[in-house]
Amino acid sequence: MAVDATITWFITGASRGLGRALAEAVLVRSDDNVVATARHREDVATLIEQFPGRVLCPCLDVLDAEAAERAVEAAIDAFGAIDVLVNNAGYGLLGAFEELSDARVRQQFDVNLFGAMDVTRAVLPGMRRRGSGYILQISSMAGQSGFAGYSAYNASKFAPEGWSEALAVEVQEFDVDVAIVEPGQFRTDWAGSSLVRAPQRDDYAASPAGDRLRRSADAENGTQLGDPRRAAQVLMELVRSRDRPLRLPLGRDSVEEIRSHLLSQEKELTKWEALATSTDLEG
Repeated sequence: MAVDATITWFITGASRGLGRALAEAVLVRSDDNVVATARHREDVATLIEQFPGRVLCPCLDVLDAEAAERAVEAAIDAFGAIDVLVNNAGYGLLGAFEELSDARVRQQFDVNLFGAMDVTRAVLPGMRRRGSGYILQISSMAGQSGFAGYSAYNASKFAPEGWSEALAVEVQEFDVDVAIVEPGQFRTDWAGSSLVRAPQRDDYAASPAGDRLRRSADAENGTQLGDPRRAAQVLMELVRSRDRPLRLPLGRDSVEEIRSHLLSQEKELTKWEALATSTDLEG
């Protein structure tokens, strides 16, 4: 993918938050085309009016693999190819693990992991055949570090990171790159309408996953330091760069949390190394 050419972005979850900020930034600051997907087309249709000829807004619920294939086909028909896939659609689930039903946990994985897999499965063949493409997996600092009250969300973000690491190696020979983007807290509605709160059990009210955490989530909504517009600009620069990382944290909180977690892991690994390696066969 030539860094100075006009390219086409395919962004899931473009109705709001980081996805919407990215779609708008690409359209305003470049000549690129955007496929802005959302579950309800009317949530993104205004982009067509503002940028005629450069925007496609197919209706896409990432839980529908056939809809993903149709959206990809429509994008290729309209613009010839998909150069950048941004797997952004997702949501949070708040609650101690014991408070989470099986259905809630599976839904979390269906959207945050399997939905991204289905969209990638639809986009990847075209990238592979052309020998060019860039896949941005929007993860979270919660994909690197676990937080009380977010165990299912953590799991649904840890999993895409492992998948994406392996995928990056599998597709590099086709000149397709993969980046795992790990935002911290940004001023979007993630802590508002995009955060599902499981019914609380009295036993957990005073726990780290209890009342205080829920009040904190409510208070943080709309006050986060991260600017989604600046994040969008960073992602645009990343796509145009010739030097691409496998992982990119976004926000000071993400950088500090991930660094602290990695240092803690290294310290624990060193402490238990002798015992861990004692399981090898002698000789």
